[in-house]
Amino acid sequence: MPMTPEQERVLRGFFDPDGRLHTIPSKHRKLLVVLDRLAQEFAPGRTYPEAEVDETLRRFHPDHAALRRYLVENDFMTREDNVYWRSGGTFEV
Repeated sequence: MPMTPEQERVLRGFFDPDGRLHTIPSKHRKLLVVLDRLAQEFAPGRTYPEAEVDETLRRFHPDHAALRRYLVENDFMTREDNVYWRSGGTFEV
């Protein structure tokens, strides 16, 4: 599903040209756009140990723990026994 112009604007506003997240959005609507982008880094149907989730998120922002928590709290990922899997976000068809 293609991004809306608003979603593209939000991503341009929070990600540096090199793809790093310079600020975690405080507005929930914008946070959801950023989290959807981060969720794309995780393959549907695959499980990830917490260390691998942290390693992936650390490539985007130093506060990987906050990003991981937001992904779970907003239903982009599910956590059980320190194992994570993607459970939401935009999926390619």
